[in-house]
Amino acid sequence: MQKRILVVEDNTEQVELLTFNLKRAGFSIGTATDGIQAIKKARSLLPDLILLDVMLPEMDGYAVCETLRRDSKTASIPVIMVTAVSSTLASFAGREAGANEYVTKPFSFKHLLRCINALLPAESPKATV
Repeated sequence: MQKRILVVEDNTEQVELLTFNLKRAGFSIGTATDGIQAIKKARSLLPDLILLDVMLPEMDGYAVCETLRRDSKTASIPVIMVTAVSSTLASFAGREAGANEYVTKPFSFKHLLRCINALLPAESPKATV
């Protein structure tokens, strides 16, 4: 069974690029373009992993992550923050909010895929590029 990833990103080009590459790697993809939509989709889709931008309309990625961590339905879903905010303080804030990993843009898709595979359950087949 395909693993589901929720891509939360407000830049449509970035969503298209991530969706294309993740589907090619064997994942099923859901998308959200703002923080409120991200929470609703995470609760309804219950994805295996969430790729979460920090700078989002409605609610930033830190607040989204904190909200997901407080909800028993979504608390255990791995979250990778994928963002252009590259400071050490931002990375620390992401981890404090509950992110499992913090990847800064621009990034190599192979690096992102390694992070995804490291966070998915061990019994799942590892997706490759």
